[in-house]
Amino acid sequence: MQTGDISIQINGKPSPAYLSVPASGSGPGVFVLHAWWGLNPFFKSLCDRLAGQGFVALAPDLYGGKIAKTIPEAQLLMAQTDFEQAQTAVVGSLFYLGGLPAVTGKGLATVGFSMGASWALWLSTFAPQEIVAVSTFYGTDELDPNEAQAAYQGHYAANDDYEPLEGVRRLESSLKEAGLETKFYIYPQAGHWFMEKDRSDAYHPASARLAWRRLVRFLKGSLFYM
Repeated sequence: MQTGDISIQINGKPSPAYLSVPASGSGPGVFVLHAWWGLNPFFKSLCDRLAGQGFVALAPDLYGGKIAKTIPEAQLLMAQTDFEQAQTAVVGSLFYLGGLPAVTGKGLATVGFSMGASWALWLSTFAPQEIVAVSTFYGTDELDPNEAQAAYQGHYAANDDYEPLEGVRRLESSLKEAGLETKFYIYPQAGHWFMEKDRSDAYHPASARLAWRRLVRFLKGSLFYM
């Protein structure tokens, strides 16, 4: 199976993505949704790290190859994004992942970062039969938890100008009140984008290492041991 940069046919049109498959050739599927920077090397490397843990990881490119390096560039890219086109890419790529022969198990997990976290949460209500686990990094969204069936894990920073803890706690409470398995972590020394090694202004190594261990444990518990 081809790994690396791929092109998926969605509604007859090519849609770029990145696919990473474990050495075994198969494993549970994990859908990775990038932050507003675009599908940059960090998110591709994250797919490779997940494959190293036994998962088949796919990340759609919602910007069609464009990558931002600065906050103003990212703001512009996100503002210029056609929502319906991005939504089509997200949904089409998710079902592409679920249909791969290499993907095993009864459901998929989504992992989203900032902007991608919003997409991950939305997907859990749009495709509740497919999504069994959701892990979000410094991103929230308004959703109807009664439409979801997933287990949720959240990674949030105590010092975050983009995602205040008030909204994080509100999301956490709504998920728990709906009876959904939910565990949110707050990283006291971290800020927004703390997981992303290429963001020298935000990366917090200790928090990133801890979040990675928690993420892998959550994904394995949700997908390998169902």
